[in-house]
Amino acid sequence: MVAAEAKTTDAVLFQLKSLGEAQAETVATRLGITVQAVRQRLDRLLVEGLVSHVDQVRGRGRPRRMWSLTPRALSLFPDAHAQLTVDLIRTIRAELGESAFAGLLRRRAAEIAAGYRKRLAGVRDTRRKLTALAEIRTAEGYMARIEDLPEEGYLLVEDHCPICAAATVCQGFCSLELEVFQNLVGNDWRVDRQDHLLTGARRCTYRITPAAAMSAARPAARTDARHVIRDVLAKGSGSC
Repeated sequence: MVAAEAKTTDAVLFQLKSLGEAQAETVATRLGITVQAVRQRLDRLLVEGLVSHVDQVRGRGRPRRMWSLTPRALSLFPDAHAQLTVDLIRTIRAELGESAFAGLLRRRAAEIAAGYRKRLAGVRDTRRKLTALAEIRTAEGYMARIEDLPEEGYLLVEDHCPICAAATVCQGFCSLELEVFQNLVGNDWRVDRQDHLLTGARRCTYRITPAAAMSAARPAARTDARHVIRDVLAKGSGSC
């Protein structure tokens, strides 16, 4: 019984992480449990300082109580050995220099891209490919999913970043991911980051739209990760 309750509590936290904010009714529907069960867990999490709520008044009727995670709750989600990673980045840059570190990022970009291509080999349909990519990213800790855009195209949503600490001290990791996605979908599609955790958003999202639909005046995305990583490094050590 205790294990089952803990599992349900974790599921409630997961839903709030994914949704950003939500009513208890919405969480209950997504989990397939009663609203009362969700409210009981939210009340406990409120006492623990892991969630908070605001009451939104919209016209007549009762206010809508919207629940969300507190900053304290974010520590419950994995961040891939954050401090060790940050220390290693700083040590490598100090000992080997920016040029050597840029080389490591380029090698990492190539390794990630090769690994994804191998696992997605034979998948031709873009929607299926992106869905499979989201599953891989979820297994890596990114809580990823694909949404269809109202217009033609897709939105890759990543509700969590397991390397956020590393990306904070080295935004080359973020540029690396953007370029890996672009190379994976090919030149018929354009990948643009829409939301970014490091700029204050609650998640990272990537718009994937047909390249032919983009304005001719808009510059094409560069698909060589070396150029983007080089540009990030050129902005100064603070951006890595």
